[in-house]
Amino acid sequence: MKARGVIAQARAETTLGLRRGESLVVTIGIPVGVLLFFGKVQTVSVVGDPLTFLVPGVLALAVMSSAMVSLGIATGFDRRYGVLKRLGSTPLTRSGLLAAKTLYVLAIETIQLSVLIGVALLLGWRAGGGIPLAFLFLLIGTIAFAGLGLLLAGTLRAEANLALANGLYLALLFLGGMAYPLRRLPSAVRSFAELLPAAALAESVRGALHSPMDVPVKSVVVLVVWAILLPVLAAKLFRWEE
Repeated sequence: MKARGVIAQARAETTLGLRRGESLVVTIGIPVGVLLFFGKVQTVSVVGDPLTFLVPGVLALAVMSSAMVSLGIATGFDRRYGVLKRLGSTPLTRSGLLAAKTLYVLAIETIQLSVLIGVALLLGWRAGGGIPLAFLFLLIGTIAFAGLGLLLAGTLRAEANLALANGLYLALLFLGGMAYPLRRLPSAVRSFAELLPAAALAESVRGALHSPMDVPVKSVVVLVVWAILLPVLAAKLFRWEE
């Protein structure tokens, strides 16, 4: 019964998520737009094949948009309107609710990655080696960004969470090496950006898709640290009511 409840709630979460137009813009529209636009501009083409650079970054961007922005904002408003409190008192339980939200994120990411990889293939992208490793990094990134999204949703008022989540999304888009090479940033900014989960995810996936031997160890370590730290902080600090 508990498993059925989790699956039913995950199905409901996914249906509601796909009905939110603004959520679809963030989770699918922006990553596809970044892939189509930046694949043709000079700032990216200087790295060689723009698609080889962009596709891993856009996959990382998709994870950030669904796990941090979409999940975090939706959870924040669920908390604001007492939805979490009511669901927490049902047989589903709060742990079941979190499991359902996790399944929702994975379902959205499956759709995102299918669309983005399809568009990339149509544009002429061809994946190198290390595809299973790249998907492992995307899963670790999902854990990290879901932790961040839930941390914001569980500690801030809904409006502040909305503003900060969108602000972080834009900042990490430009500091994450997703659409713009990190090496073209000023050295101090680059050093700071390399410690952020966005850059760590993008560089790890990029290395894996080029060759498993090219995965930067520093990026993997940074990504794993964030994937441990952020969910722990979210679990400790999350408040179920405003």
